Amino acid sequence: MKTYHANHILTSPAWESLIDFLDRCQGEAAQAQPDFERFERELHAQMLTLERMLVADRLTQYDVTVSEITVQGVVYQRSGVAPETYLTAVGPVTIERHVYRVADHQTRHVCPLEMRVGIVEGFFTPTAARQVAYVTAQMPPREGEGLFREIGNMQPSTGSLERLPKNLSTHWEKHRLTWETQLRRQEKVVAEAATLAVSLDGVMAPMRPGPDAPEKQAGSESAKQPKGPKGYQEVGCGTVSLYNAEGQRLQTVRYGRQPERKKVTLCQQLQSECQAILAVRPRLKLVRLADGARENWRFLESLDVGLPPDQVETWDIVDFYHACDHLKRATDLVWGEFSPKGKAEFVRLKTLLKEMDGGVETLIAALRYRVRCASKAKRSQLRTELNYFRNQRHRMDYAAYLRQNLPIASGVVEAACKTLVTQRLKQSGMRWSGDGAQAILTLRSLIQSGRWEHGWALLRANYQQTVLVGANSAYSALPCAG
Repeated sequence: MKTYHANHILTSPAWESLIDFLDRCQGEAAQAQPDFERFERELHAQMLTLERMLVADRLTQYDVTVSEITVQGVVYQRSGVAPETYLTAVGPVTIERHVYRVADHQTRHVCPLEMRVGIVEGFFTPTAARQVAYVTAQMPPREGEGLFREIGNMQPSTGSLERLPKNLSTHWEKHRLTWETQLRRQEKVVAEAATLAVSLDGVMAPMRPGPDAPEKQAGSESAKQPKGPKGYQEVGCGTVSLYNAEGQRLQTVRYGRQPERKKVTLCQQLQSECQAILAVRPRLKLVRLADGARENWRFLESLDVGLPPDQVETWDIVDFYHACDHLKRATDLVWGEFSPKGKAEFVRLKTLLKEMDGGVETLIAALRYRVRCASKAKRSQLRTELNYFRNQRHRMDYAAYLRQNLPIASGVVEAACKTLVTQRLKQSGMRWSGDGAQAILTLRSLIQSGRWEHGWALLRANYQQTVLVGANSAYSALPCAG
């Protein structure tokens, strides 16, 4: 096996420093019990120095030293050599590399090394950018800076951690439709899948006012003041899940979108996801599952799955636990929140609703009787709860759903609201622009959907370009580093 640059490595200052360190440690160990943690840290630092030398050496091999190059049909001429520092996964490295400009134009130079390697945003090597993106998806930049400092490999600044997700998101949004299609094509629908469930919901998040805020039109539903604290807007979340015949969830794709009128983009993503799955497995049962919000069902009932309606077995289900919340409010109004009678009646009616065929009709009859018997002060509130069950009765045949092993709870999308949005976007003192929020939501969606590997590959490839070199019109290709 050929040794890679053996003489170069063995005569380098980094290698000599490592050997000196190991010799010194050997001598210390013979005299006294050394501090092992200090040894670990110093050895790590020594190895990083050696790694940086090797990374820098490898980077220079991607440089192009000819007089003329062509990139995407544009001819550039060599204009000189310039040093540049890049942040790698083992820390910063500075190298000399050639730069090129369009002949007779004072245009910004291009660097074929960066194009071939796929340097991200002119600063990060691909692995460094990937690690930064992953960390900032999980925690605020200041905490991420502390994490990188503790690990000790590279130490990106808070500013770099803030900027990179936004820049990546700009590229993702530009190619979003194409890339999401590619992600779906790379996935297989598991053979044991029997049910496809689609859900959407929303969660209020602290947003800055700006051009990315949802459009409000006078007289429309969206013109009403949204629930929640001032300055909060609804971030949309959606899920598409596959279940087996026994009702066990197999996999879930999660989406999060910045505040947008009628959740247009989110709805398009969910619809495309369903179409892609049913195109492969058209005989899956389709469950449209959500709470009772009118906007959610307006989308779900108009969901286009790419197949004739009579060819898809479709079930519309209102989340059972939202129904229980309304039932609890009703029993509290009648008997009082802490009344033993009220608690017992709630359990009885909840069980009836879930397990009895036509249970919702029996429940409606019971509430109708309580409305007639209620005092004037409580009658209006009780009627509100009664109307909820009347309006949703066609989506509440829970006994039938359970016999089919269908999901009756929207906990998956509610969990997405928590894990995609609340845990990251609603920390103390945070307030987001639409683009900033979307940058984080996109990364977290890819990670939580099991699409991070392929999603990052698409992002990384976007920073790579093929550089053509040659004489006159005869060019040969220098392909992007793989």
